[in-house]
Amino acid sequence: MSEHDSQDSLAALPAPSTSTIEPPHRRLGGMAWIVAAVVAAGGGYWYWQSLDRARATSAESLATALRSDVDALRGSVATSRQEADALRARLDDAARVNESLRAQVLALSERARMSEEAIANLADKRLSGHDALLLNEAELLLVLAQERYALFVDPAPSLAAYRLADAALVQANDAAFASVRQSVEAEMAALSALQTTAPPTLQAQLAHLREALAVFPLGARDERGSEAASTSRFARIFGEFIRIRRDDDTAARFAHDDPLLARTLLDASLRDAQAALLVRDPARWQHAIATARAQLAHDFDAASPEVGEARAQLDVMAKSTIAPATPTALGSALKELRNLRATHGLQTPASAVPQKLAPAAAEAQS
Repeated sequence: MSEHDSQDSLAALPAPSTSTIEPPHRRLGGMAWIVAAVVAAGGGYWYWQSLDRARATSAESLATALRSDVDALRGSVATSRQEADALRARLDDAARVNESLRAQVLALSERARMSEEAIANLADKRLSGHDALLLNEAELLLVLAQERYALFVDPAPSLAAYRLADAALVQANDAAFASVRQSVEAEMAALSALQTTAPPTLQAQLAHLREALAVFPLGARDERGSEAASTSRFARIFGEFIRIRRDDDTAARFAHDDPLLARTLLDASLRDAQAALLVRDPARWQHAIATARAQLAHDFDAASPEVGEARAQLDVMAKSTIAPATPTALGSALKELRNLRATHGLQTPASAVPQKLAPAAAEAQS
């Protein structure tokens, strides 16, 4: 409160009567109290105004913070809506893909059902088609194996044919032909047990001997005829035109006197041995080896190392077995297979033959 205001308030007070004038010290004490009250009121008003301004400032800051929070919430809501829209679009795409996959699965199920029906139909026709073809193949291979051994007496090719026949029988679905495999295995074991010398080895040895004939030294010539001729003048005169020899060893004497003829005869014997080896003829083989040994001993130098080695090789060849005896079990599998096929054909009803194959079967039987 200003000094002017205090003076006005003092002027407004009633004038004291002369009879009631207070002392000066009392008037000063009352003024002090009034001033203190005015100062207290002004301080309270200022404090109230400061508090009001502080409250307004805090309210504005709070409102600003709330406004920023609201803006952030609005942005997050907008982002959530966008993500929700994207998820909804993805769900729609997934639903369409699921529909297409479902259609494809249904189509695959239908194809699987049709495949099962086709397989069932093929299973019904297996005896008329699949097994019949395999049994025909097995029978043909068994015939080839038997005839091969009969012609060439060679177990190796026959064993190969038996293995192919066994593989064809394994693929057959009918269990009735399982016993034929046992017979095939027995015949294979019998052929494997045969001990024969490998034909390529003997052929190579004979070819080597034929190539080495050119270096074999011949034996010493028999000069008895020349000595006899020298003792007779008549023989010396007519010996140039007429020669008389004994007919029991004519070829041997000619070969002994002619080196080319000796090598040619020995080469012919070795060639004959090669031919006997090809056809597996034991008798012809032994005769050719014996002839070659005799010619080698008669016409060539026995003291030569080459001739001695050749004679040793011929001795070993003479002991070789080129054609073993035919096993007794050979051919039993073929007979058993034919019997089973005949029995199976009698037991199979006519309705089991497909209608499309019936004309062909009739033509084959006719």
